[in-house]
Amino acid sequence: MGAFCYGDDMKQLKFYLITDTHYFKNSLGAYGKGYDEFMRFEQKCYAETQAINRSVIDWLKEADEADIVLIAGDLSFNGEKESHLEFIELLNELKASGKQVFVVSADHDVNKEPFAYNGGERISVEPIDRMDIFDLYYDFGFSQAIAVDKKHLSYVVQLGDGVRLMALNNDYENQKFFDDEQLEWIRTQAKSARDDNQLLFAMNHYPLLPGQPLFSLISSTYQKNSYEVVNLMADEGIHLVFTGHMHNQSINEFISTNGNKLYDVCTSSVIAHPAIIRHVTLSDDFTAQIKSIPCPDFEWDTNGKTCQQYLIDLFDSMILNILEDMKTDPARVLGKFGIGDKKALFPVVKILGKLFDKLTVGTLSRLLFIKCDKSIRKELLKNYIARLVRGVFEGNQTFVEGTAHGDVFINFLNRINPVLKKIKVKGFDGKPADLKEILKHSAGNYGIDDYNTILKLK
Repeated sequence: MGAFCYGDDMKQLKFYLITDTHYFKNSLGAYGKGYDEFMRFEQKCYAETQAINRSVIDWLKEADEADIVLIAGDLSFNGEKESHLEFIELLNELKASGKQVFVVSADHDVNKEPFAYNGGERISVEPIDRMDIFDLYYDFGFSQAIAVDKKHLSYVVQLGDGVRLMALNNDYENQKFFDDEQLEWIRTQAKSARDDNQLLFAMNHYPLLPGQPLFSLISSTYQKNSYEVVNLMADEGIHLVFTGHMHNQSINEFISTNGNKLYDVCTSSVIAHPAIIRHVTLSDDFTAQIKSIPCPDFEWDTNGKTCQQYLIDLFDSMILNILEDMKTDPARVLGKFGIGDKKALFPVVKILGKLFDKLTVGTLSRLLFIKCDKSIRKELLKNYIARLVRGVFEGNQTFVEGTAHGDVFINFLNRINPVLKKIKVKGFDGKPADLKEILKHSAGNYGIDDYNTILKLK
């Protein structure tokens, strides 16, 4: 299948996109000892989500560069019925302001055991059933659809002259992949778009391409059976997809085996750093202009910090708490990565935790006989690591060649490369990958600007 061409009747289309709103009705309870423990390893806000979403929706109501708003999944914090109902009230406000609103749901929107922290330990709150999504959010996509796959809570809607949106959910029976039936539905809708001379782009909560090279080694960070899906979409004429889930900011390009393009534009959560709103312009020259707008300030006691710094500090505290707990609670730390039962690793984790706590970048560099710019020699290794990991999620990663932080990281990779070469890894396409290059390009961005760019879809 060749690349799709626009019809003569296509007009420029603009829209805003946000994702991972994770709305939580604060009165359900988000405080107490249990809450504080839960938040030690959390990147995203919890108690603050009501205030953050309020500010984002109010901003979108007044934003005048587009009258369409897309929301790419994880609408509620963890599937609480009351959170859904209150979030829908915000969406109705947005709709009443003149905006067209289209959403897709994801795994955090349905949970059999949603919870809250009402002062003490964790308590249960009322959930919803998966198919309740169709009725609850009927007015935000399904009611305007020209095609609906109710089983998979997916739909296609005509956004403007010559442009259609395919909103995809694949949480059917918690499988989190596109089954054969849904893949056939995608093919059918793509063919219909081609026959009608329409541009079709997609919104899918889970990234179809790993947001960073490092994520290709962690299967839970991107869509299952993604290599099959991106080949199918690109060859069927779907060259642009907007995603979320990982709370990271990235734009990645894929070329199918038949030579067709697909771009995955992953956008960070509005309730976690870097907290971005996308503004997108689709034009008849077969380009998509992507602009990134920082989320507005929100009403909350931030202890005198700016809202942006408040979110940065929350992210960094997650990393620093993990490094801190390595010394005392290796089981919980390893549990964060799904390997909490590997008791043989506990002593190693404890030793590493002690090293991270005291070592400076300069000391480690001397131990490994690598060059380190004097400007960062006194920086604690744990702070260096927190900044490095935050950059992976921020996008436009700054640990690149020619910078103090980037050079010492690359020197470190060069030093341990004999070990890295012995570790066999595969990319999301199943092919052998170079671990050193994966780490280098995850720490530093050498490709597409993750915030503001123009994508040539053909």
